[in-house]
Amino acid sequence: MEDKNKITKVTVEIFNEEYVVRGEENPDYIDMLATYVDRRMKMFQKRNPNLSSTKIAVLTALNLADELNKLQEDYDELIKKMEEEKKNRMG
Repeated sequence: MEDKNKITKVTVEIFNEEYVVRGEENPDYIDMLATYVDRRMKMFQKRNPNLSSTKIAVLTALNLADELNKLQEDYDELIKKMEEEKKNRMG
């Protein structure tokens, strides 16, 4: 059984910079997240080669926040529909 409270330390590379990430998550999961962020930042750089690293990071963060917000809205709507369907079956 894996100890969920064990702190792991993973070195990842994002946008040609190394970061040491500490957390309770599986190192492979942390690495996967870093790879995803790196890929997204490089996508913004390719589209806008004159932007600074900071601006690319902010645009990436805004884009990911937008995706997260839309997924949260979809999830909330799905839960609402499931609850209504449950009420209709019981009622």
